[in-house]
Amino acid sequence: MLQSLVTPAPLAYRRLGCVGDAVRTGSRSRRCRRAWAPHLAATREVVCKAIHGVARHDTAVILGSGRLDDVPLTMLAKSFARVVLVDVVHPFAARRRARPYRNVEMITADLSGSFSLVLSRGSDLEAPLPPICSERSTDLVVSANLLSQLPLRPIERLEASSRGYGRWRPDDGDDLGREIVARHLEALAALPARVCLVTDLDQVEEDREGHVLDRLDLLYGTTLGEPERGWSWELAPFGEIARDRRLLHEVVGFSDWRP
Repeated sequence: MLQSLVTPAPLAYRRLGCVGDAVRTGSRSRRCRRAWAPHLAATREVVCKAIHGVARHDTAVILGSGRLDDVPLTMLAKSFARVVLVDVVHPFAARRRARPYRNVEMITADLSGSFSLVLSRGSDLEAPLPPICSERSTDLVVSANLLSQLPLRPIERLEASSRGYGRWRPDDGDDLGREIVARHLEALAALPARVCLVTDLDQVEEDREGHVLDRLDLLYGTTLGEPERGWSWELAPFGEIARDRRLLHEVVGFSDWRP
């Protein structure tokens, strides 16, 4: 509760629960650090490969920077003249890590393009990426374990509403999620910079005998092409959500993604 109160964030984002989400993610990452370690290391390796693949090293943009656990910040700061971290909330853990690097800056932004809609300040989704992504000086844009997270809060707000928002009705949750995912990918595909994409695709719930109890498509049927590498992320080990159940996410990584 104390972390939620003191974490800097715009009031509108706080009202939407983004600060609470960030604090809970940080708490889970500490509890599950051993289970998460292979996933975080694999993500950093994909980003490092992308860094080595760019010819120029002017500006790098990290979308969904979060706590920076999955971001090779030191390598980025040494490789690029400017590193821009973009997220809806920048936790204190990330601020502490970024403080020693004078060429690292933070931008607070809604990367789902939906917040104006669900706050009744707009009639439809907005552009999902900040202008820095398309600037000529930007050589690398990384979408880091972000894509499947973008629809969660907007869908929750939509389904809890009485009349919906704009052209979206309360039972249009899957359609809204699918469009948010599609818009993020379309915006990435239009960038002149190299795009590094790491995202989870599916969530599997299984018991201790390995039986699949439930499966969830996190990208609403969207396909990304053949990944360079893939791995399993034990998001919630046994005991985290239930004694005899765990959640596994299928993750893919592209150091140079194009549709």
